[in-house]
Amino acid sequence: MNWNHAIKDYIHYLKIERGLSENSIINYALDLQRLLTFLEKSEIKDSPLAINKETLQQFVFETAKLVNARSQSRIISGLRSFFNYLVFEDYRETNPMDLIESPKIGRKLPDTLSVDEIDNIIAQIDLSTPEGERNRAIIETLYGCGLRVSELTELKLSNLFFDEGFISVTGKGDKQRFVPIGNTTQKYINIYIREIRNHMVIKSGHEDTLFLNRRGSQLTRAMIFTIIKRLVAQTGLQKKVSPHTFRHSFATHLLENGADLRAIQLMLGHESITTTEIYMHVDRTHLTEVMNTFHPRR
Repeated sequence: MNWNHAIKDYIHYLKIERGLSENSIINYALDLQRLLTFLEKSEIKDSPLAINKETLQQFVFETAKLVNARSQSRIISGLRSFFNYLVFEDYRETNPMDLIESPKIGRKLPDTLSVDEIDNIIAQIDLSTPEGERNRAIIETLYGCGLRVSELTELKLSNLFFDEGFISVTGKGDKQRFVPIGNTTQKYINIYIREIRNHMVIKSGHEDTLFLNRRGSQLTRAMIFTIIKRLVAQTGLQKKVSPHTFRHSFATHLLENGADLRAIQLMLGHESITTTEIYMHVDRTHLTEVMNTFHPRR
């Protein structure tokens, strides 16, 4: 088995059997391509079935000179997954990455925005333009429903169940979940649909897509990042803000106001509650207040 054959089969496995998103699959493929580049430069001819721990350790050592610890850890994890696949398919007996340790990295706490900061960002939107009404609805949806940026760009008109107070969201691995949507977010989406979207020339294939660019096509992830970056620059806010920041803020504000961690997990679409538990570390002041309010020995 050569590298191209192994990688092609592995990508098919990630897509069909594990149901990973296109972005995740691309990242896994890039990690393997990085390894192939190293092998070519080092004139190492080992196949995926013959490569050993020592060669991979050398690759990890060289990679550590070029990327930070977090990226290095991700690359090691990706390679471990690839060789686990080969073991699973009985191509190899052992995983050569098993004894290679990932660098120790601190748990990165997400940046969050206060309600006032979010209001200030929204206040920068020029509502005299069609794009302004759309952008307000976009940010209200990111924050009001805690969506990932890919979930927002993929949102359809047919996913809106306003009478029931929910939207249907397609998350990682094409997993569907229902997320509650508040009256305020519904209001701004309805304004965008009635006053802007209904008067647009929509390209074939995008008739059901909720948020459209000025050419009537689906917005890209990059465009959402650009919209937010420009608005934040206008506020003068000295924080690194991305679409994901609104998702973090959504979860943090729910927790601060007494929401159950399990409910937040379901709304965010986290497969494991361990992922959701990071929000327990965001605002320790809130946790102290909970203790002082509810503990019998306060």
